[in-house]
Amino acid sequence: MTKNIETSNVKKYKIEQFFNSESVIYNSISFDEKSVLYSSEKNGIYNAYIVSLEDGSQKQVTHSTDNAIHAISFFPNDNRFLYLSDKGGNEILHIYVQNEDGTAIELTTGEQERAEFYHWSRDGKSFFYGSNKRNPSFMDVYEMNIETFEATCIFTNNEGYEFGSVSPDKRLLALAKVNSSNDSNVFLYDRELDLLNHISPHEGDINYIPQKFSEDSKYLYFLTDEHSEFQYLKKYHIDTNMTEEVVRENWDIMYSFFSHDYHYLVYAINQDAKTVVKIVNVTTNQLLELPGLPEGQIVNVKLSKNEQLITFQFNSSNSPTNLYAYHLETKEWNQLTNTLNPEIDQQDLVKAEVIRYPSFDGLEIPAIYYKPVIRNGEKAPALVYVHGGPGGQSRTEYNPLFQYLANQGYAILAVNNRGSSGYGKSFFSSADLQHGEIDLEDCIQAKTFLQAQDYIDSNKIGIIGGSYGGYMVLAALAFRPEEFNVGVDIFGVSNWERTLKSIPAWWESFRDALYKKLGNPYTQTDYIRSISPLFHADKINKPLIVLQGANDPRVLQVESDEIVAALQKNNVPVEYVVFPDEGHGFMKKENKINGYKAVLAFLDHYLKQE
Repeated sequence: MTKNIETSNVKKYKIEQFFNSESVIYNSISFDEKSVLYSSEKNGIYNAYIVSLEDGSQKQVTHSTDNAIHAISFFPNDNRFLYLSDKGGNEILHIYVQNEDGTAIELTTGEQERAEFYHWSRDGKSFFYGSNKRNPSFMDVYEMNIETFEATCIFTNNEGYEFGSVSPDKRLLALAKVNSSNDSNVFLYDRELDLLNHISPHEGDINYIPQKFSEDSKYLYFLTDEHSEFQYLKKYHIDTNMTEEVVRENWDIMYSFFSHDYHYLVYAINQDAKTVVKIVNVTTNQLLELPGLPEGQIVNVKLSKNEQLITFQFNSSNSPTNLYAYHLETKEWNQLTNTLNPEIDQQDLVKAEVIRYPSFDGLEIPAIYYKPVIRNGEKAPALVYVHGGPGGQSRTEYNPLFQYLANQGYAILAVNNRGSSGYGKSFFSSADLQHGEIDLEDCIQAKTFLQAQDYIDSNKIGIIGGSYGGYMVLAALAFRPEEFNVGVDIFGVSNWERTLKSIPAWWESFRDALYKKLGNPYTQTDYIRSISPLFHADKINKPLIVLQGANDPRVLQVESDEIVAALQKNNVPVEYVVFPDEGHGFMKKENKINGYKAVLAFLDHYLKQE
């Protein structure tokens, strides 16, 4: 482990300073390769921005004050662009086009119509998207002409297929059918023959995930974990039904795609909680090097149409995401944004470590450790953080809340308990129908790891998490009430019976997969209630703070309302912060600041000062 950090050289920062760093997401290169489109919440909520590749100037091009704008893509041949937006975090996303004069047109207009952008057609005259306007439970596939904005349904989805890709010649659609979190299939739909063909027949639990078609539409590339713990890339020959391995790594390949003219294959590896991107020259089979970058990880890679420009986002555990451009001809890269608040010295931020600790049965559990900023000889309070999911993963990316808490003297151990993704399919499935039990034990053993550090106060350890992680906080307090001193629940599930019965319509295709992982609320009611903290709230005796978005469609506000009421009834200290204009995850900077300021005040009172 690293040595303690002396506070004499480390400045303490306010929550406003951490969240006044800029967050940038998305990335699209303009048709003339003169600018890049992205979203930023520098002015309080996500809006679309354009940065010039010629002089580095930035311009805000949407001006929403209430709903987040998620920039998607420039048009193939002009400077119009598409973006997504919902209402107050309700996740009913609509697709919009913004014209070059700044006017915007809503392209998917149904009040309850959720839309998803898929990708542009090869000829650049249309784009493909999904919409549930016909049936709220399933996403039909549409093609929209970008001159007339007329939409044509090209696949009617009555069985819960997930979209994969459309072939360059527009004849074939690749679709996935999810049976469980550990098992899925690939189908090819032939538009000319109106024929759906299952191309991944198999026995047992194997995942098959469609990626992209070859340039000539003769091959489909797909990911699979067939005969492997990890996902690797294969291709399927459509005429012969034969498959061929393309590339395999020692970790999961998360996604893959080709550059516009298919000279480069791009794929990303989930390498021990860090994204590693590889760009392979298909002709020479050589890796493209991107020299001179600082330590960190590349995410969200895009290549220009002429394949001479690469843009990407880049971050690390102690540096927020920035947008970069790399020019293949000159081998030079430019940083297009500078997102860290200039009031913060990066040297004051904690560099996270990937560690492992043994659980109750000897299984090694991976985790991301943020060492607290303390003086030598001091004892620090600590928090076990549990990610969302089930099946999520904590990663070595910048987290302003973690940095803020570490800067204030708290240790953070972000646990990737069994059931987390990224560590092989056996590890991923090892908590199925044991959630709130075996994965909770992993979190308790995380506390044991923290207690073994000589600078940690072993009597001041809490648990924090969001979504599924929020459920784990409640589970820890209800089922192992003497293990943790406090809990921080960020929109966590308290009653799985209700949550699993109220899954949003657009998650219909994943319903059975969730039931196989967590339990069926209609046929396994006793079990579901046994792992639901609300039915055991009388056991909770430690202070709790709860943060909740009123518009959350996944974890309804009633989940938090009822657990808070139960603790109030039992006279257990509980604080409750509800944001009326947020959904599942907080998008507005002001809400993040107010919510996490309340979290620190709660921790300082009930954990640090107890």
